[in-house]
Amino acid sequence: MNNSIVEVKNIWKRYEIKRWGLKRIAFNALINVSLNVSKGETVGILGESGCGKTTLGKIILDLEKPDKGEVFWFGKKLKELTKEEYKIYRPKFQAVFQDPYSSLNPRYKIADILLEPYLINVEKNKKKGLEKAEEVLNLVGLRTEVLKKYPHALSGGERQRVALARALMVSPSLIVLDEPTSALDITLAVQILELLKDFKKSFNLSYILISHSLPVVLYLSDWIVVMYLGRIVEICKKDVFSKVKHHPYTLMLLDAHPDPFSPKRFFSKKVKGEIASPLYRPNGCEFHPRCEEREKACSENIPQLRKINDFQYIACFKR
Repeated sequence: MNNSIVEVKNIWKRYEIKRWGLKRIAFNALINVSLNVSKGETVGILGESGCGKTTLGKIILDLEKPDKGEVFWFGKKLKELTKEEYKIYRPKFQAVFQDPYSSLNPRYKIADILLEPYLINVEKNKKKGLEKAEEVLNLVGLRTEVLKKYPHALSGGERQRVALARALMVSPSLIVLDEPTSALDITLAVQILELLKDFKKSFNLSYILISHSLPVVLYLSDWIVVMYLGRIVEICKKDVFSKVKHHPYTLMLLDAHPDPFSPKRFFSKKVKGEIASPLYRPNGCEFHPRCEEREKACSENIPQLRKINDFQYIACFKR
């Protein structure tokens, strides 16, 4: 039985920008990206800003179209779905965005914000919609009095809980979480992560967690996908993450977020420098200018993602 909720195969995404006084310049935001998310599974996508994480999330949600490659929802090609099938499947894919201050319409009361997806995608019954809204507000730890308020009257943590409640209004199968805790202080962030973990167990939800924070990804994910300049450089199961050798870029991220309570440090070498612009990619492995383990081959050839074992894939000549 195929438990796949969403799968992307060999996805490429290209953008063009126009620089002042110059011709248009094209660059690849995603290069040959493939991944799969199964029912009840959380895949964390980790990387610095500009690595293509959010672009990939938008393609999975069908907010952006890939230039090459295929997207599958529940095992069916997205571009081949009929209008009727699309109407059924689309509400199953929801999102919770980074900034709770801009993701909610300031002119709508919370009741209207929660009712809108329900009335469009479930049924046009306002009474049942309000009952559902009260139910999901209770799930995310908010009182029903919130329904009468506008977003500006709520705290950042309350707004993010409302954003999560909005996603739950249509009983989704998968939620794309785009930096869901980065705008919150540590206490609120932990509360939101605990909620997400509880919902995953209670509703058998799948998540795609987009983040630059390694602790957040490790806390919630079953698989960690590391991206660099639009490519996947490593895929690793969380259960073995602390026991295996990693891609040099993953080691750099570990260096940025060491475990202060662990007597053994994950990483072995520091990697310096800044991420290159996707407009001017280095030859060969894009990471080699920052890598202390680089060899001549690294500047001449691009390493392909290869299977190390059943729990890890790495794109590196040295692994």
